[in-house]
Amino acid sequence: MNGFGDDPFVTAVKPLVDAMGGEMLPPDQAGTDDVVLSWEGTDVVAVRLPQLADSLDHILAALERKQGKPLADLDRKAKQEVVRILEARGAFSVRHGVETVASALGVSRFTVYNYLNRENAAKGG
Repeated sequence: MNGFGDDPFVTAVKPLVDAMGGEMLPPDQAGTDDVVLSWEGTDVVAVRLPQLADSLDHILAALERKQGKPLADLDRKAKQEVVRILEARGAFSVRHGVETVASALGVSRFTVYNYLNRENAAKGG
């Protein structure tokens, strides 16, 4: 990659790309759906964005790492907070999002919907 990974711009955007579950490639390997980032008129890095479903899995894994234990082992209040975070990040707009989250939390879809309804009621919605 000829110093590609050592570029300060690449180093700067890597945490963001990693958090999204994206992949960084040399700009000349970019596909039509990839995003090429330029700095001072030069193409520096291409970012391959994940599919939405992969993003949800990535977000769940990151939340699990942050909690330090499987999401299914969290108490009810912590699970409700996870659902709130996931809703804010658009997790439930992904096909089978509720099912995926319910499985990760070790609860039923009905329980996830209850958490969502409780959160929306608290917001006055």
